[in-house]
Amino acid sequence: MTLWTLLALQPAYFIILATVLGLLVGSFINVVVHRLPIMLDRQWQREAQEVLGLPVAEHARFDLCLPASQCTQCGHRIRAWENVPILSYLALRGRCSACKQRISARYPLVELGSALLSMAVAWRCGASVEALALLPLTWGLLALSLIDHDQQLLPDAIVLPGLWLGLIVNYCGVLVPLPDAVCGAVAGYLTLWTVYWLFKLVTGKEGMGYGDFKLLALIGAWGGWQVLPLTLLLSSVVGALVGVFLLRMRKHSIGMAMPFGPYLAIAGWIAVLWGDEIYASYLQLLGF
Repeated sequence: MTLWTLLALQPAYFIILATVLGLLVGSFINVVVHRLPIMLDRQWQREAQEVLGLPVAEHARFDLCLPASQCTQCGHRIRAWENVPILSYLALRGRCSACKQRISARYPLVELGSALLSMAVAWRCGASVEALALLPLTWGLLALSLIDHDQQLLPDAIVLPGLWLGLIVNYCGVLVPLPDAVCGAVAGYLTLWTVYWLFKLVTGKEGMGYGDFKLLALIGAWGGWQVLPLTLLLSSVVGALVGVFLLRMRKHSIGMAMPFGPYLAIAGWIAVLWGDEIYASYLQLLGF
């Protein structure tokens, strides 16, 4: 009996494996969310300096691998046993072992979130090709949501490979037929592109960034054009509710920019995984 056969016959094993893998990937997502915007900013500065004919500033190597992880307060290099997802945070009681400053609770929460989302995918799809495809989508959307929340930025370095991966996955007919995926990518981009220009023509302001167009195209490439209406509906409703809540809590002001990417990512993930059931329940509720 092969390992894959065992996982297919014992779904609980696959769910546990996906959860543990999600924990490990969640730790890497923390690195990506912190470092990728810095890497892009340095790249843009270097390109601008080259175009303007200015001396190019030299920086020490800084990417997703180097330098090694360290405390943001004292620079203490984090050892292997201090970098175990969730467990190290609990063992250290949320403090750096060197300077005793508090470690942000966001790190273990991201790891836990990645684990729970991975568990949901495994529970939904079982040990299948669909699950193996949807796990990278889940991790990519989580990273994009966090970066957009922090920086109001949806990096092409994640969005565009994710879009192409969705088309490749559906070229093999894993989730939807390839024509539906291509139509989904095109319609996703053009829908928000049209909204952007209509809003700008009416108000003279930019209502969203180009990254949102590409993110909806990514979602359409994975789930097909069929998931776009539900994605837009859910993201708009949740975004509006969160915006009203922040206004009432005085944590946001009218006219202040609010990232839309996290709502698109959450709604798209739900639509890709459970869109058929949601549509069926809605039609049943209407009596069809």
